[in-house]
Amino acid sequence: MDVTNSRSSISTASIASSLLQNHYFQGRSYANSNYGNHWAPNDEKQLNALDIIHNWTTQMLDGKLYLAPICENPQSILDIGTGTGIWAIEMADEFPSARVIGTDITPSQPSWVPPNLEFQIDDAQLDWTFAPESVDFIHIRWLQGCIEDWKRLVKQAYAALKPGGWIECMEPDLQVRSQKHVVEYDKSHIFTRWADIFRQVGETTGKTFDFSDGKLQKLLREEGMEGVVAQTHKVPVGRWPKDAKMKRLGLFVQYGFSEGLDGFVNKPLCDILGWSDQEMYVFATEMRRALSDSENQAFGQVFSVYGQKPLKKY
Repeated sequence: MDVTNSRSSISTASIASSLLQNHYFQGRSYANSNYGNHWAPNDEKQLNALDIIHNWTTQMLDGKLYLAPICENPQSILDIGTGTGIWAIEMADEFPSARVIGTDITPSQPSWVPPNLEFQIDDAQLDWTFAPESVDFIHIRWLQGCIEDWKRLVKQAYAALKPGGWIECMEPDLQVRSQKHVVEYDKSHIFTRWADIFRQVGETTGKTFDFSDGKLQKLLREEGMEGVVAQTHKVPVGRWPKDAKMKRLGLFVQYGFSEGLDGFVNKPLCDILGWSDQEMYVFATEMRRALSDSENQAFGQVFSVYGQKPLKKY
């Protein structure tokens, strides 16, 4: 089944070949800056961090790839911001009769994939050219700091969904917390300063990192989605939990954060906010130490939401 309209064999408006050209900042590679000030690197180190994040996210969801009660035999699945493509690959394996498409602004996906999976180089902020009402399930995850107009993104996803189709979004909370009530994470604490700094980055670029206060479910409800379900998932950071399952999750969360930390702060702090290398290094080191200190019993939160496009009434 063709889920794109006749204007293009890929999902959004024609993408110039320059989209494939990386640019470099302080030794890290990034997607072409002509298409926006993308804050996260796309090099091997950061891609490895993304795969680790996928691993612990799947653990957090008790081995599931999604939460929405999608139909048993979806025919078309769309993964926006697919990254390394690992989620799309696993979905294509789980639903071999479905056509799965993963889109991203950078070509960092493998070439050896299931036959029902296709990767496309797309910027989801451009006009979509997916045929209206052609997709059963749209998955959007970890796009913090990447989208200028979330309302427009959800509106385009809604238009592409079949009646009765589902959309699912997932984004992290900026505020890291402590399980121990004796830890004071006021405005001076590194956990709070981390959140404040990334709110400032989002305000500077016009692409928010902040999904607190029910922002995701509000977006879906305002677009007219039904059966909207929002959840807040608590994830430990480190090996401090006594429960074996949570301890394993915490170790993977800490590993993923440690692997990706330099990439998280490099461009946002030094390029976008104009910090010096030394200021960035001190800040990152303080955050790394706080997360590694089991006495802090650090944990984060992940916000998930899914909703269904209403069925047509005849």
